[in-house]
Amino acid sequence: MTSTITDEIAPFIKQATEGLNVDKDAFFKKVHNQGPVIEPDHLIKRALENIDEANPDWTYVASRLYLKTLYEQAAANRGYDASRQYGDFHQLIKALTDQGIYSDHLLQTYTQEEIGYFNNVIEPKRDFMFNYLGLYTLATRYLATDHDKNIYELPQERWMIIAMHLMQDEDPSYRSQYVAEAYWALSNLYMTVATPTLTNAGKTHGQLSSCFIDTVDDSLQSIYDSNTDIARLSKNGGGIGVYMGKIRSRGSAIKGFKGMSSGVVPWIKQLNNTAVSVDQLGTRKGAIAIYLDVWHADIEAFLDLKLNNGDERLRAHDIFTGVSLPDYFMEQVEQRGDWYLFDPHEVRQVMGYSLEDFYDEEKGAGSWRERYLECVASDRLTKRAVPAIDIMKRVMKSQLESGTPFMFYRDEVNRQNNNPHNGMIYCSNLCTEITQNQSPTELLEELTEADGTIVKKYKPGDYVVCNLSSINLGRAVPEQVLERLIRIQVRMLDNVIGINTLPLKQTQMTNQKYRAIGLGTFGWHHLLAKENVRWESDEAVDYADQLYEKIAYLTIKTSMELSKEKGSYPAFAGSKWQTGQYFTDKGYTSEAWEVLKQDVTEHGIRNGYLMAVAPNSSTSMIAGSTASIDPVFQPFYFEEKKDFKIPFTAPELDHNTYNIYRRSAYILDQRWSVKQNAARQKHIDQGISFNFYVPNTIKASVLLDLHLQAWREGLKTTYYVRSTANDVEECEWCQS
Repeated sequence: MTSTITDEIAPFIKQATEGLNVDKDAFFKKVHNQGPVIEPDHLIKRALENIDEANPDWTYVASRLYLKTLYEQAAANRGYDASRQYGDFHQLIKALTDQGIYSDHLLQTYTQEEIGYFNNVIEPKRDFMFNYLGLYTLATRYLATDHDKNIYELPQERWMIIAMHLMQDEDPSYRSQYVAEAYWALSNLYMTVATPTLTNAGKTHGQLSSCFIDTVDDSLQSIYDSNTDIARLSKNGGGIGVYMGKIRSRGSAIKGFKGMSSGVVPWIKQLNNTAVSVDQLGTRKGAIAIYLDVWHADIEAFLDLKLNNGDERLRAHDIFTGVSLPDYFMEQVEQRGDWYLFDPHEVRQVMGYSLEDFYDEEKGAGSWRERYLECVASDRLTKRAVPAIDIMKRVMKSQLESGTPFMFYRDEVNRQNNNPHNGMIYCSNLCTEITQNQSPTELLEELTEADGTIVKKYKPGDYVVCNLSSINLGRAVPEQVLERLIRIQVRMLDNVIGINTLPLKQTQMTNQKYRAIGLGTFGWHHLLAKENVRWESDEAVDYADQLYEKIAYLTIKTSMELSKEKGSYPAFAGSKWQTGQYFTDKGYTSEAWEVLKQDVTEHGIRNGYLMAVAPNSSTSMIAGSTASIDPVFQPFYFEEKKDFKIPFTAPELDHNTYNIYRRSAYILDQRWSVKQNAARQKHIDQGISFNFYVPNTIKASVLLDLHLQAWREGLKTTYYVRSTANDVEECEWCQS
């Protein structure tokens, strides 16, 4: 559709600029000088050209212009007058259900009267809350279309469909209230859901969870079964974390024949090929992170996998790497001591235990280092001594070149495990924020039925599932809605577990066993700017401590209340929740915490794992805030993806907030970032996707000190080392 200057552009520009701090007269003249006929895209481009640090509101002008295009396209496709903006909601659901886009559960679950009520709850004016980048991202990636990609669904309808989908199994007496409350939380951009939930809720295909974690046993059967399972999950839109520390090293024995094993690298290359070959309907290749213990004999070859030089037969460029680090290794790095590498298979055969199945129960002491030192002292084991600092140098070299490996501090993770009575945590997920019990699935036997059917019997392991959602701190905290928000947000997350359709039985079983969720946050830098708190300050560290304790309290309380209503997660008995040790370990001694501790002991808790801070760069863009707990790259920059380059200013940038944003990611002293994350990590029962932002000229000693500080201060994981010299590949699986 085109317009002439004389018919509708002038009032349209007036409407698009109303209430915004922009020069609409200059814009009109600029557009008028382009000629008598105006394309909508032309108007949007002219608005985007005006965005800079002094004129951030032009993003909202561009967004309103884009909205008009969306309204007109939806109206034309759905057959109603575009001046209404939104059409009949029930007709939309029926049309997309008939076309096989929406699941028929929506019409089967909700009456026409309920859908009519939801139609009246929808607030079209909330579309004006989107900046252009947020609206463009939502419209081009997540709004439901027909099979020919024609626009049908509009932004507020996507929020309502998600709310309806997640509340479909609630008691009909209260269901409509929960739907309206979930819509309130989403449409006001107080929170976001995980990317798979945002994409697939209400539709006929796709699951709702972000990431999965598999544990591979040391057998050919387990390796190939795992590869098949990973391919199935990847096809359905899941990112995968894989622990391969149990697999024997290069030169290990096979069936008693020494020197026969080729080690972990060939199996990792196989997974690399799976990541490339099994994509999400051609839109994105699979994403797999592989973790290995730092004492594994193949660790050096593993750390070289992502390097851009050397033997390509020993490289795997399409996977991500993570290294599992015990406290004792970090101590040896500090002391410039030796480190010993072992074959895990030989350790099992000779010593009678698996070294990876233990951890240090206390800082500086515990069962892992006792067994490690036994292995060092044993003259029956093959071992190799390497200076610990040399291993660390290889880690840092790879990080500065490729951004990885991720760091996983296994002792701290397991000391803080909510459910140590039920298992062990070997690694994290693709984005390093999930820490839950895991174990390999084991083939028990293969049977032939009377009719000739072959049946394989497996003992399922704990196959971790990540169910994510995040609070928009920059909006929810200033508007003082945390208590109301977390109450509905935890319910939404818990409902994901019940209605999710996962392709693997063991993921479904683990999901039900722990009912694990990952409530996180984004918009931290946005919040600091609004509160005029400098990043590099004790005030910011104290603020993180206080805020995340409040979030933890509200999240635990809500899960406890849900347990009263729906029951505890099945593995509750014997957990730190049930014994009260969780609260003791955290040092929660106030009256309010003591009351909550007693309530959890008495009434249980609905979810075995509760909080995790994901990267959420895509969904934070939709919500118009800053990503995760990260600082902004610059107060003004161009956001670039494969399909766009859009000017972007830090949220709510003005003369009041500029000074806070001015100290941006690569300028900020990363030691303050570590301090902030140590403060919030105390209150987060899982992990944090925490990036280091460093210049390419950083000295090795400075980067080493950052890693040592992160470990000393109790961080469980660190994510990318983002250097100005590398261009790390974005992970979009844990956006929430």
